[in-house]
Amino acid sequence: MDPVQTVDWSMLPAPHDDGACDHLTQLRLPSIQLPATVGGPIDPGQLDGTVVIYVYPMTGRPDRSLPSGWNDIPGARGCTPQSCAFRDHYQELRSAGATHVFGPSNQSPEDQREAADRLHMPFPLLSDADGQFAGQLRLPSFEADGQRRLKRVTLITRDGAIVKIFYPVFPPDRNAEDVLNWLKQQEA
Repeated sequence: MDPVQTVDWSMLPAPHDDGACDHLTQLRLPSIQLPATVGGPIDPGQLDGTVVIYVYPMTGRPDRSLPSGWNDIPGARGCTPQSCAFRDHYQELRSAGATHVFGPSNQSPEDQREAADRLHMPFPLLSDADGQFAGQLRLPSFEADGQRRLKRVTLITRDGAIVKIFYPVFPPDRNAEDVLNWLKQQEA
């Protein structure tokens, strides 16, 4: 497994709830086929059961520099620790009722595949490189080095309808545990 660097989250600017996800409660996911790192395209909006979708800005690659000022953008840093936490809690999330877990970003399918392979992800990462999924849901975003990046938000859906939103997500490495605790509360 790829070791995850320990991050002192107190040294980074925390995102604040700007209300950009308030409209998502009870929305249905759009029916859009997203390229996946495993198998063919996946349409999260057509899946039955409880689906966890953690949307993130981008996973850095060892062979590329991060966008300039990345650490100064509230909530930008932490995609790898977040993904690794979902990887490490994957079986627990499944046991708590998640039928699927996905990690979409607007990175290319190739970048998503590189991250999935390097991080040994047990579930597919999805690519919304054309922005259709994020656009139809009106997901919040920011700009870094002239590229639009999605803000970090986690959606839990049941049979295609959003039932829980985690936004803003900070620190990102705790998100999987927060989702797991919420799922367990639903079982009780």
